[in-house]
Amino acid sequence: MKNNKADIYWKKNLKYLTILLLIWFAVSFGFGIILVDKLNEIQFFGFKLGFWFAQQGSIYTFVILIFVYIFLMNRLDKFYRSNK
Repeated sequence: MKNNKADIYWKKNLKYLTILLLIWFAVSFGFGIILVDKLNEIQFFGFKLGFWFAQQGSIYTFVILIFVYIFLMNRLDKFYRSNK
């Protein structure tokens, strides 16, 4: 029984990691490299949006995703700690 809960916990953890890393990949690679020409047509704080994503946006997104991961894992830990 305990091993089953550990497996479910680990699968949820991997699901969170996969989703968050895909978001980061989409922002850093997709917006910063692939879609940069389309996004450069839009201004953001005086900078072209594609340039901003390539230089700052992916970093900010990564930091935000770290805090999202912390929140999700704290919630997951609390759930599995209370259901021992």
